[in-house]
Amino acid sequence: MAKSETFQDLSLQPPGEGQELGRWLYTELRAAILDGRLKRGARMPSSRSLARQYALSRGTVTAAFDSLQSEGYIGTQVGSGSYVSLDLPEELLISRQDDAPCATPPSRAALSSRGRAVVQGLRLLPPSYSLGRAFRSYEPAIDLFPVTLWSGVAGRVLRNAPRSLYGQGDARGYLPLRKAIAEYVGAARGVRCDAGQVIVTSGAQQALDLVARMLIDPGDPIWMEDPGYPGAVLAFRAAGAQVIPVPVDQEGLNIAEARMHNPQAKLVYVTPANQFPLGITMSAVRRRELLDWAARENAWMIEDEYDAEYRYSGRPLAALQSMDESGCVIYIGTFTKMLFNSLRLGFLVVPERIADDFVAARTLLDRHPPTLDQAILAEFILEGHFGHHVRRMRQMYAHRIAALSEIARQRLTGILDVVHAASGMRTIAWIKTGESDGKVAERARARGLELAALSEFTICHAHPDALVLGFAGCTAAELHRGVDVLASVFETIPEPG
Repeated sequence: MAKSETFQDLSLQPPGEGQELGRWLYTELRAAILDGRLKRGARMPSSRSLARQYALSRGTVTAAFDSLQSEGYIGTQVGSGSYVSLDLPEELLISRQDDAPCATPPSRAALSSRGRAVVQGLRLLPPSYSLGRAFRSYEPAIDLFPVTLWSGVAGRVLRNAPRSLYGQGDARGYLPLRKAIAEYVGAARGVRCDAGQVIVTSGAQQALDLVARMLIDPGDPIWMEDPGYPGAVLAFRAAGAQVIPVPVDQEGLNIAEARMHNPQAKLVYVTPANQFPLGITMSAVRRRELLDWAARENAWMIEDEYDAEYRYSGRPLAALQSMDESGCVIYIGTFTKMLFNSLRLGFLVVPERIADDFVAARTLLDRHPPTLDQAILAEFILEGHFGHHVRRMRQMYAHRIAALSEIARQRLTGILDVVHAASGMRTIAWIKTGESDGKVAERARARGLELAALSEFTICHAHPDALVLGFAGCTAAELHRGVDVLASVFETIPEPG
């Protein structure tokens, strides 16, 4: 062994103000080992002498030594003391390139046809470096989310969670959460199910991907609302489906039009509570007609209720699933719009006869949803905080759409007809100037507004030009600023080229 080093030569930096002494000593000794001040094989000083030299307790020094030993920086010999390890942990974690890379031509390996279909037309949403920007339509009021309450529930769950919650999770989802979901959608939306039919997913988009994998064969015709949710269109096309665009009228998806062009669809996707993006509620007559058609044709129906809880006037109709007697409806919900975007938890409610098959397929995606996040959400729901937050946001969003409507009336009359939405987190603004919605949206985005043109959600059926404006995540001041910027966009129409 090498001769013991003297600690006077190690130049340990003094601890910072308020720094925990055990952590300080561990960090300084580790640095001395890594930069060679304490050489490999060198004998460490005794804990007694080190404690005396730096006015530390023996327990503090022993704890630092234990940490260094547990990580492989030092070892002990009975009756001889502690020594710096000959092989340091860093060398076991960093790979070494012994040979120079071969001089080979660039690879021409390409995506599969399905891979190209997955990414074709896909637009990535940007990270939320800022919140509450006008007129972001996919963001709830994160400024009003009870962060302190959520962190309190999270801290309590993490402190008390059994070690089993850190192991392999249930592919169906955490059972207390599934029970809470079944109870909630039963009371709020009339959905008839038990916990065995609930499958927790990483958001609604994963639920759509799972549906596409399990129910669609290449070439299968499916009915899709037009305009409609692009995420569903892309998921179905990636699975090889033949997407049949179906126009939407004031009662919802136009079933007569769909049957005229393709009566034997394998599946139909609808957003009946709050049609995306037009905001129409499907009528009771149309719902019954759609269910009868699906039962008669042995077709599947996907009911996506992404923000059905937010209704500002009138009594909402119960979910389509509540009327389903044949077992053809698959219900999709999400907590992203109800709570906050980074909570990537959604769910499926599937007929009992296919539940086990969906669970088996779900394991191929990411094994199981994050158990600890589910446990936190379950407590948040069971303690009544979720219901309270949704009721509070319903009131706040009603105020925000009223504010947007009034500001738009004052500044945009004759330019935009902003619909006073009866539900949801976004609204439609019909363009009255004759301009293309795509060109208006492009100029608005260049000025920092986050909005979309209605044509971006349209597959083939023409609609009057309109903008899609989100309001839920915006304060009244931000809505006012957004309307002012939007007014200036129309005031500076470019000259024809």
